[in-house]
Formats: sequence, C-alpha cells, structure tokens
Amino acid sequence: MVTYEFHRPLAWCRFLFRDVLFSGPPATDTRPCRYSLLLLLVLPGVLLYPTRSFHLLEPDEGRYAQIPKEMLDSGSWIVPTLQGEPYLDKPPLLYWLVAISYWLGGVSPDVARLVPAVCVHLTILAVYGIGRRSLGERAALWAALLLTVAPGFMCVARLLLLDGLLTLCVTVSVLCGFEAVRTGTFQPRWWLAAALASGLGFLTKGPISEVLLFVPLWMFAYLAGSSAVRTTLTPNGTNPSPPTATDSGIEHPPTNSTPNRSNPVPVNPPLVWYMIFLAVVLAVNVPWYVAIYLHQPHFLKYFFWEHNVLRFLQPFDHLQPVWYYAPILVGGLFPGTIFLAVYVWQLLRGELSGRPSLAGGFWLLAGGWCVVFFSCSGSKLPTYILPAYPFLCLAIGEFMARTRWNTAFGPRGLIGAMAAIVGFAHFVAIPWYAQERSPVGKPELLERYVTDPNVPVVCFPRNCDSVAFYFNRSDLKSVRTKNINQLMVDCHHRPQTVILFTHRDSLAGFRNTLPPSLKIVATATLKRKGRGGLLEKLTGSTPWGLCDIAVVVPLYQVPPPPTDGAE
Repeated sequence: MVTYEFHRPLAWCRFLFRDVLFSGPPATDTRPCRYSLLLLLVLPGVLLYPTRSFHLLEPDEGRYAQIPKEMLDSGSWIVPTLQGEPYLDKPPLLYWLVAISYWLGGVSPDVARLVPAVCVHLTILAVYGIGRRSLGERAALWAALLLTVAPGFMCVARLLLLDGLLTLCVTVSVLCGFEAVRTGTFQPRWWLAAALASGLGFLTKGPISEVLLFVPLWMFAYLAGSSAVRTTLTPNGTNPSPPTATDSGIEHPPTNSTPNRSNPVPVNPPLVWYMIFLAVVLAVNVPWYVAIYLHQPHFLKYFFWEHNVLRFLQPFDHLQPVWYYAPILVGGLFPGTIFLAVYVWQLLRGELSGRPSLAGGFWLLAGGWCVVFFSCSGSKLPTYILPAYPFLCLAIGEFMARTRWNTAFGPRGLIGAMAAIVGFAHFVAIPWYAQERSPVGKPELLERYVTDPNVPVVCFPRNCDSVAFYFNRSDLKSVRTKNINQLMVDCHHRPQTVILFTHRDSLAGFRNTLPPSLKIVATATLKRKGRGGLLEKLTGSTPWGLCDIAVVVPLYQVPPPPTDGAE
C-alpha cells in the first residue's frame, strides 16, 4: 500500500517539490551544438568588446581603475592603495586582473573594462556549456540567449565593478557543484572545480560565494533527496494505484501523484570532500590574507566584521527596503521576466504542458535564494543580485524548451529586438551618458588646475578618482566635512591648493567658513546652465563626482611644523 506522510510538514514539502512541481523527466539531448556555440561566441562578443572605451563612471569605475594603476606603478601587489593610502574594503583579485590587463595592453578605460567583459562572456558560455548537462542543449541555449539580452546583466556586469567577476565565480561554482551531486553518483572533478571557483569568488568579494553555493545545494539535497511517498507492496506483490487528490488533501494532476523515479536522487558529498573543498578555498586565499595581515593587521576585523557581518545586519550605507530588488529584476531580466511570470503562474496552477525537471527546480531555487538573501540585507545596491540572473535564466530556459514557446516565433523575435536595444545602449546611449556624467567630460576645463604635480589637489567632501586616473595623479587627498578645519590649516602651509568640490553645495559652504587669512583666487564650475526637463533628469545638473573647482591661497604663508628630530 502507499502511505502519504502529510502529517510531517517537511515531508509534504519534499513531496510537493519532487513529485508535483518538478516531476518532469531529466533532459536527454545534452550534446553541444556547434551552431549554438558559434552564436554565443559572436553575439555577446559584438555587444561586449567594441564598446569599452567610454568615460569612467564615478565613483566605482574611477576607483577600480585607479587602484590597479597604482598597484602597477608602485609594484605593490599585496596592499591595494587609492591615492597612495591603503584601500582595504575588498580583496584584490579584480585589481590583480586589471593590473595585468594594463601591463599587457596599456593603461586606459577600454583595457580596464576588458576584464569584466571577458567575465560576462565566460558566464554566458558557462551557462550554456555546463548548464546543458543538467537541462539539455535546447534549454541551455535559451538560457544563454536570455542572459545575453537581459539589460540588467549585460549592461551592468560589463562595467568596471567587482560584481561581474563575482558573478562568473559564483555561476561556475554553483554549476560545477550541482554537477558533482545531481546524478546520484558523486563526481570529485566537478566538486574540485566548484571549490576552485568558490575560492576565487572569496578572493573577489569575501565569503558570499560560499553562501550562494551551499545553501541552495543543501536545500535541494533535502527537497529532492527522496520522495515524500513511502511505497510498500500489497500482499499479492503489486504496487497499488496512488490515492486521488481528495485523499491527499491537495489538488494536482493524478499523473504527477506517483513517486518520481525518472529523476536521480542527488548525493550528499562525504564529509572528507567538504574538508577538501575548504582546503582548496584556503589554498587560494590564505597566502594573500596572511600577507595583508602582516602589512595591515586591522584588515581582517575591518573587512570580515564591518564589511560583511555589520553591513548585512546593521547597514551603515545603501539602506533600502526589502522589496528593493523586485522592480530591478522586472526590468533587468527583461524579456525573461515575461516568461518567468508565465512559468511560475502555470507551475503553481498545474497547467504546464511539459513539467520541469528536478534540475530546473534547483536553478529556480538557486536564483530565488540569491534574491531572498540580498533582499534580507539592509545594505543594497542594484549590482548585488547579478549572480541571480544566470540561475533564473537557466530555470526560464528549461520552461522555454519544454513548452510551445520553443517553436514559437514570438520569443525569437523578442530576443532579437532586445539584442538590438542592448546594442544601441552599448554603442550609443551609454557612451553619451558617460560623457555627460563624467567629471572629465571636458578635460580642457580641468587641465589648467590638476596637471602640475607640485600643486596639491584636494577632493572635498568625497573622492574624485576619475580625475586622478585621467591626469596620472596618485596623490589626490580626500577630506571629509568633519575634517574641514584641518583642511583650512593645511591651506596655510601651501602656496596654493586646488580643491575639487564633489557636492553641488560644497563650494558655497566652504566660502562661508573661509577664514580671513585664506582667499579664493580662481574658480570654475561644471554646473550646467539652461537645461531643464527630461534632459536634466537624465544627465543631472552636474557631472557625477565633480561640481566646482577653486584655487585657495593664504594671505600669509605659515611654515610647516618641524618634522620629528628637527630642532
């Protein structure tokens, strides 16, 4: 007889996941197609590589272009520096890769952006190349194409940010980790590959790569580990028919009520392989973490506690509500959001013509976990959920491949239209926008103020790293509002000081606090006049990161205080 253990809520969840929602057979045609691979080499390449030379966007791109430049100039590959001061917010893998790119191709924005562009392309290829093993070739192709034209992924991950590299590491780690356990036979090679990718993710942005890997793997191992239905034979040796939906208390198609035997039960890796996984992650990370600790002992507490634990539990910046990522995903995953909405609706109503497999359930689980995890964090930025895009596209890709959408003209036309829109954004819209918003969009305005290395340049009240990058300076000092009195004192010890005001009201406030012994002898403004309406909303009244420039001189110069040991 067949016994349903619905008095156990977790067993009910297992039954719902394995035997109802994701009860479809596994993919059979997993062979790669040369034409699919050619398409995925050419289309993302056209969108990514010819369009990398636009102006750096403040503040992040300026920062992540300047740090590797200083690393290459100084030869110090252990302690990242920004304007000559240690910058300890993040691990160094992105800085190392961009510095190597500079060394090979010269220092420029397009060379710097080659690193994230390659990361985006490799992520798309990994979704197809490894994803086809669990979902089939057709589903993986749909997933890779949807990822290629998703504007929130394609237009953002290729910027000079940490998140494109992190997304590659997390995607490869989860793809390989799933391959290691999904067939019911543990695959050590895939597990080691997952560990290596996860270790590189740790060296990019910390332990988030492990969080995004193990939680969905453990959840999937439980939900798909075995059927929630305990099957026993009747006295005559036959397996009776399952009870009806009314017997079990839930509504679902009778054909999906039987235990799912076509999908393999995922295996749980032996404990020793978890230890090996940890050993690989440590082997990748420990050398640098030990070296940075020897140079900057406070780094470990500052990075792990303040920038990981406290930023998640007690955020000190980028505060956003819990629903913050919902509209970002709706627009950023388009046109995949259309198919995702139809997929989830039909899945919950039991109306899918082709049931998704357990592998499809895992990718929906992995993408959903990324969104839920970052939504629970108080500190949020749009780029944080980039790792969710590949997993959600894999889930959508299986839906497309198993339903009438696979042969319909509409999805193909929509993907083609979105590719054209993304191409227009990359070739026209983003370069124009970057020109308008860059603090060095008009270099002739800045040139007379910042090219003399003997004249100190101060950014107030925030950094303006694009200026340092474009004018080959690594000595721009940043002064916060709370330290304005010290700025006034320092101005008395210099023949002149150039101040870059990075907030629209900073110059006016500075004038109000200026003592009689200091004088502003020259000013320039980057504020735009005569703009209004939509154009000003798009480009702002000032560039990002720079509003005004002032030259300050003392009416009488005070000699600097004696150094230690001077009489």
